[in-house]
Amino acid sequence: MTPAKVGALCALVTFVLDQASKLWLLFRADLPNREPIVLAPFVELVAVWNRGISYGLFQISGDAWRMVLIAGSLGAAALLGVGIWRAQSRFLAAALGLIAGGAVGNAVDRIAYGAVFDFVHFHVGSFSWYVFNVADAAIVAGVATLLYDSLLGERGSGARQRKSR
Repeated sequence: MTPAKVGALCALVTFVLDQASKLWLLFRADLPNREPIVLAPFVELVAVWNRGISYGLFQISGDAWRMVLIAGSLGAAALLGVGIWRAQSRFLAAALGLIAGGAVGNAVDRIAYGAVFDFVHFHVGSFSWYVFNVADAAIVAGVATLLYDSLLGERGSGARQRKSR
């Protein structure tokens, strides 16, 4: 499978899983009226509407701000699509696909609901991690993969090149 197809598939799967989980939790499980749903002593499902950016920063309401965030997400996804198309490795294309799929998933929330629906909450004692969704997890995984590739990917390929000489 070509890198472009891998990246596009990762974007599509991320988007579908993100939207399916949100739709199911909102309309089938009725999470907003049943929260919290405790899955384990350290994780629960809660309904949080994020009108800001990552980690709930810059919580600002208003249509103009929402349109800026939608345009930014869709613009970033388009640029990531170009990166997927040009990627020379499936690893890089997959990372970009995860980020693009997550960006589009969260943009759809902003279009449909005016905010991003977040629902997974990890906590241990008084320590509480931010509330996130499938799109957010995919974006973080994609960024971590890009960091790994940029920091260690070339070193690994360089070592392989030296061994093959």
